[in-house]
Amino acid sequence: MSAMIPSPNEPVLPALPATVLPAIAELTGSLGIPRTVLASDDEIEYAWRDLPRELREIPPELRDALIARMCVAVSTGLFDGAINYAWNAAIIQLRNKVKNFGLPIVAQILQADFEDKHLLELQDSRLLDLCLKLDLITEDGFFFLDQCRVIRNNYSAAHPTIGSVNDREFVTFLNRCVRYALADTSSPRGVDIGAFISAIKGARFTANQFGVWVQRLNDTHDAQRQLLVGMVHGIYSDPNASEPSRLNSLDICESLKAAFNAATRSDLVNKHSEYAAKGDEQRHTASIQFFEKLGLLSLLNESEQHAVFFRATERLWNAHNGMNNFYNEPPFAERLYEISQQGAVPETVQEHFVQTISCCYVGNGYGVSWVAAATYEKLIQSFSPREIATMIRLAASKQTVLGRRVASLPSCRQRLKQALQLIDAASVSSGVKSWYDHFMA
Repeated sequence: MSAMIPSPNEPVLPALPATVLPAIAELTGSLGIPRTVLASDDEIEYAWRDLPRELREIPPELRDALIARMCVAVSTGLFDGAINYAWNAAIIQLRNKVKNFGLPIVAQILQADFEDKHLLELQDSRLLDLCLKLDLITEDGFFFLDQCRVIRNNYSAAHPTIGSVNDREFVTFLNRCVRYALADTSSPRGVDIGAFISAIKGARFTANQFGVWVQRLNDTHDAQRQLLVGMVHGIYSDPNASEPSRLNSLDICESLKAAFNAATRSDLVNKHSEYAAKGDEQRHTASIQFFEKLGLLSLLNESEQHAVFFRATERLWNAHNGMNNFYNEPPFAERLYEISQQGAVPETVQEHFVQTISCCYVGNGYGVSWVAAATYEKLIQSFSPREIATMIRLAASKQTVLGRRVASLPSCRQRLKQALQLIDAASVSSGVKSWYDHFMA
């Protein structure tokens, strides 16, 4: 079998000198202790053979004196010493990640003083807790590094040991230190919470200011981004918030919403539900508007979606029946179209929704709002089979506004035919097919 070709990035360690392993045996013999108290020749050779595969995952800039000492310790079978060096390298890298995140920002999150001295004095277990809280390591990383911490405390040269590790156990230990601490040199920077909130509550963002804050939020980790998005939602929902604050809040969330993870979406819904549970109608209403403007209505429950669709439909219907309706309808039609693109229309409001759009499209005895006509056509083209059937059924009944207009006004009947031409005939259900054919004749 041919030998494996090392990767270009894989360090090529020198072969163990022929004098090293015999020297270990001579040393133990001269001291009058069994050779078996140290790692065997086979264990040393296997560990040395596997070492390059782990070293290649460590970025060159992190292959420092600690890593060199670890390699020397492995070459002589001192796995307990190698464990200590590997762990110290991992801890130093985690401290650097915390420092790069920003100690003042860590202090804000912890709501306590946190300076260099506090970071250096932090016990390893607390450091792992902090890194998990800051999202600098994953939950998997925390679990495996915490296991490494226990191994280091009980089986390394740092403390009196309760046993020894063999080559396989050492390589596994090193793999976890590398994978979850040393391999990733990226260090997300934290966002100064106080400065961010002040900016949101200040004047309207300039283009440059907006770009800077979006970049900072994208560069931070998921947990802090989730926290800040929740704060922004709270600012928008505050009845005392200024209009620039609300607009800034929407701008920020609009730029980030494509990257909202499940936890962020869940957190927003939970905060929204909390307003309802407390009976805080002002904040609850503003929160619904927040979801509506961001195109996130699908996250709300059906009764709240019903309220949004009904309100938008009712406003269009009132504009259609009011004075100067041909001039007033377009913005209400556009808004209803935008909402309809966020998800299916709730069944509880479908009939009102369909009748309003259909009546607006066919017009009245005075004509139609031509500026809004293209929007109505888009709405009709997006009708579901159920909504298509509802439109035809309403048009066939003289008990409905649509039916009376179609029956009494030739122009409305002709416009209904044009509306039906926007629909694929295959989407017409058999229950209303005869009326469809009648109107299309």
